[in-house]
Amino acid sequence: MIRTRFAPSPTGPLHLGHAYSAIIAHDFAKASGGEFIVRIEDLDQSRVRKKWDSQIFEDLEWLGLSWARPIMRQSERAEAYSNAIDKLYYNQVIYPCYCTRRDISEAIAAPQGGSLILQNPDGIIYPGTCRHKTKTNTRPKDQALRLDVAAAMVAHDLNDLKFIEIVAPGHSKTININKNSNLTDIIGDIVITRRDMAPAYHLAVVIDDMEQNITHVVRGEDLRPSTSIHVVLQRLLGLTTPFYIHHPLINDENGKRLAKRNDAKSISTFRSQGASPLDIRHMIGL
Repeated sequence: MIRTRFAPSPTGPLHLGHAYSAIIAHDFAKASGGEFIVRIEDLDQSRVRKKWDSQIFEDLEWLGLSWARPIMRQSERAEAYSNAIDKLYYNQVIYPCYCTRRDISEAIAAPQGGSLILQNPDGIIYPGTCRHKTKTNTRPKDQALRLDVAAAMVAHDLNDLKFIEIVAPGHSKTININKNSNLTDIIGDIVITRRDMAPAYHLAVVIDDMEQNITHVVRGEDLRPSTSIHVVLQRLLGLTTPFYIHHPLINDENGKRLAKRNDAKSISTFRSQGASPLDIRHMIGL
């Protein structure tokens, strides 16, 4: 059975871009008799607001979408994430990092750091400052943990990573992630948990997709660079890699990607102005 998901964060109103992604995921699953899932990604509790949480479901229901229950919330999944972190630490592919953002910036700016600044979806690729410090058998507390990509490539056969991209109905292609490149250069040693021990988005999303048996991940083109990171984590954790569909983005009149702060493009604003769900579909080209 095809299972897709829409996984918003309740940190602001849903806008036309969210509607586009949710409708595509919903219609793709329903067309094949599959299931559509709504998951709440609320790891960043400092930015989560109850009113946005409630409005997510109001907007989706108004759009005519239906989804399977119960609703998964990342804030309730600490044990699942901790177990995955323990597995990665036991396999010696993550290490504690003591660097501040300033430390990383200074290391990148140093003469020996070179003039080329590479970036992954999280920003500047980490220069590996803490990578070679002595690892302990006990997972440290109150320290950020990073993925040791170089160690993982050697110990866990990460030399042939790929995923299948659905490019059109009935058509797909295989994307080779590291066929001609080193993963250290592509993604670097990404953060797995933050200093406050909260799991990073990349870890949480692959664990959640596995738990909910998501077969097809439907999301915006802006998240395509993150797919390489997710496939790496799926391989390390022994998880199945789903199919991926990266759809075009809905931009504003200036060609910029819509953001939650752009309330003028929010679904609730259009609702209050008398728009219908069909009007929304026409606005986003569906």
